[in-house]
Amino acid sequence: MYYLGIDLGGTNIAVGIVDEGYNIIKKGSVPTKAQRAPEEIVADMGKLCLDLLAEANIPVSEVAYAGIAAPGTANPQTGCVEYANNLPFLNFPIAKILREYLPVEKILVENDANAAAYGESIAGAARGAKFAVMITLGTGLGGGIIIDGKVYSGFNFAGAELGHMAIEYNGKPCTCGRRGCWEAYSSATGLIRMTREKMIETKDTIMWDMVGGSIDNISGKTAFAAMKQGDKAASEVVDMYIAYLACGVTNLINVFQPEVLCIGGGVCREGDYLIKPLLALVEKEQYTRNSDKKTIIKVAELGNDAGIIGAAALGQQ
Repeated sequence: MYYLGIDLGGTNIAVGIVDEGYNIIKKGSVPTKAQRAPEEIVADMGKLCLDLLAEANIPVSEVAYAGIAAPGTANPQTGCVEYANNLPFLNFPIAKILREYLPVEKILVENDANAAAYGESIAGAARGAKFAVMITLGTGLGGGIIIDGKVYSGFNFAGAELGHMAIEYNGKPCTCGRRGCWEAYSSATGLIRMTREKMIETKDTIMWDMVGGSIDNISGKTAFAAMKQGDKAASEVVDMYIAYLACGVTNLINVFQPEVLCIGGGVCREGDYLIKPLLALVEKEQYTRNSDKKTIIKVAELGNDAGIIGAAALGQQ
């Protein structure tokens, strides 16, 4: 049998046909065009699924089910997306509507970060771990929690918003309305903000040359690139960023004690420049520093495919 994994994003809809070994045998994407009516977005989801099946020469009858990884609060019991702040979905019965276009027996729904965490737990960096946590360092800071091999999302399916635990009381404002959220410090957006602030106060840093003298050209790579060339101000930014990241990671380990905590997102491309100092800080601060059994921290392996694979495997929890 085959499974369809649908990763619904604010920019693109990505779909993959996944086999029983969690391999993606065919995938494709179309623009979401998020300003449209939700019914139109779902119609495109259904068409993309059918087109990929036709291209792979797989009849719909060989698809056991489809899974949707959706942003926001997704209710697996009702098949509804209750709220998504970057899509026009409010208590929208996405599974029911998709079935009108995609005649498979069952359509499942899960939050996109939760689905990505599940994907990593069955086919990626946390493969084989019954207890795992995943975080993603992107524009925001997303995450998912796996407990006893199943997605944990709380009684109201809005749990595991890991980026919105406060790590600095009354700190920097967050897009969620709170202040001091981990996302405001350890997302790529937070890294860019810290880089900008340091550059404004330090006129002789080589980071100015790297961005062509324009603060608008700062990216998540700027501070790391300058730090590798020995720039003191950039090193201070990187050290601060990793310290905040380690604070949140340590909090998660102390609460959940997962077998594996994996980290994804573009910032992870910095490799050992990120991971080695992070591990050193967490090792020093975690409650289990003297224990024989400790959480393994790894870089996520599946990239953008994590949500597709996790969504495709939702029926196997």
